[in-house]
Amino acid sequence: MNRLKKKDQSALDYLFDHYSGAIYGVIFRILKKEEIAEEVLQDVFLKVWDRIESYDSSKGKLFTWMINIARNQAIDSTRSKENSKSRKTDDIDYLVSKIDIQEHSQLPVDAIGLKEVLQQLTEEQQFIISQLYLKGYTQSEVAEEFNIPLGTVKTRLRLAMIELRAILDIK
Repeated sequence: MNRLKKKDQSALDYLFDHYSGAIYGVIFRILKKEEIAEEVLQDVFLKVWDRIESYDSSKGKLFTWMINIARNQAIDSTRSKENSKSRKTDDIDYLVSKIDIQEHSQLPVDAIGLKEVLQQLTEEQQFIISQLYLKGYTQSEVAEEFNIPLGTVKTRLRLAMIELRAILDIK
């Protein structure tokens, strides 16, 4: 900690070497895009470097503090207009059929049964689920973009989730 506070570059190198993998994992789980996750990882370590004085060891471990910074940076990145627009243009097959890098296996939409499950919902519920969970819109964005009252969006989502729990037998 003392070396970091004195802006010793080798201390930052040590942190990066030992913690970047775990931090990248947190970021990637939120963003699901390598190139954006790598940029955010760099931003996280710059933020750690710049704000090391604000770290308070009495509130938690350094690693926990760094993970919180990473999580917040990743969430902020998902809210950025550039990332939001690119996510909305991705279609369902692309989102669901991503290659699992660790397993090198592909999961097509039909193989996991997503289309069949969603087809059991009403058209309005299918639309809401698709926009919110598959295209990345927020409830407010769906309401504004498609001229649907926000309360209606929320109600359709709630009813869709109740129906999905019943279909999938989730308690």
